Amino acid sequence: MIEDGLRLSVYFGERDRAGGRLLAGRLIELYAEHGVCTSVLLRGIEGFGLEHQLASERLLTLSEDLPLLALAVDEPARIRELASRAQALSPRGVLTLERARTLHAPFDAAELSPGSQDVKLTVYVGRQERIGGRAAYLAIVECLHRHGVAGASVMLGLDGTLAGARRRARFLARNAQVPLMIQSVGEAGAILAALERIAAIAEDPAVTLERVLVCKRDGALLAEPSPPPHADAAGLDYWQKLVVYTSERSRHRGQPLHSELVRRLRREGASGATVLRGLWGYHGAHRPHGEAFWSLGRHVPVLTVLIDTPENTRRWFAIVDELTSETGLVTSELVPALRAGAAGVQRGGLALAERHGQSPG
Repeated sequence: MIEDGLRLSVYFGERDRAGGRLLAGRLIELYAEHGVCTSVLLRGIEGFGLEHQLASERLLTLSEDLPLLALAVDEPARIRELASRAQALSPRGVLTLERARTLHAPFDAAELSPGSQDVKLTVYVGRQERIGGRAAYLAIVECLHRHGVAGASVMLGLDGTLAGARRRARFLARNAQVPLMIQSVGEAGAILAALERIAAIAEDPAVTLERVLVCKRDGALLAEPSPPPHADAAGLDYWQKLVVYTSERSRHRGQPLHSELVRRLRREGASGATVLRGLWGYHGAHRPHGEAFWSLGRHVPVLTVLIDTPENTRRWFAIVDELTSETGLVTSELVPALRAGAAGVQRGGLALAERHGQSPG
């Protein structure tokens, strides 16, 4: 089954509260109450928001309020209702709505027509799900790599829902069905070929497909993000998202590339950035890699996400381009609705800008 859907993304701080309780728990509880098909809570390792307060796990004094990202995917009417409820829970943080085609088994990947050269494929499975006797995420990433997909990252969830039921990680438990997210980007033909194989080997995975533009790969500039019109016919603004895929071992002038990127963006006045650490994955020509107990240093994927107006994004892309001159995968996406809030500051809104025929970059 292939349907039009929406994804709600909520970026906030680990200590943010709603009604005397942690916002993270309230959000996932809300998603479970509404039977959301798929949701996942991810913890970031570094970032800043509208108030420009830096949080980083690298320094003890900055690690007390790390960024969190709560994602929820379902049919549009349900997600619109949840967006309104989530906004009411807390005036702080960033909420976005993005369009995504949702796929549920059985589906025929050959029937898909993404309408763009590059696409983003996201697959949600349980932590301990198996394919052919091995972890499902390993088999899926290997399939993506074998089909020449530009990059894939496995993100471990702390909480969430699968098939509408809550799956929360607990201490000293197997946590077999706690969701994890496998996000991949690449040329549409390669993605669809891999998806056809994934549909054949995986047991009822939750899948979304979205338009995206691959801007850089292994230091090579492939395309610059081209902004959409300032607003649609109803006067609603589009926003633009850049995602920088690197490894925790990636360096710029001897420093972790993702940390240098966050600090440059913060110093230049960007609205915010969130860094997420993966469990397994690859980008470009590299083989899939990830956590290993014999490794002296982490060799895991790192995703740096920044969302701003198209005008500002042109400035931030210049910084991204400079820091990824030798490595990394960079993508651009349109965001049709965004609401950002901080002390005394409110930007945007959650009314969706209408579709248009331009490329996703």
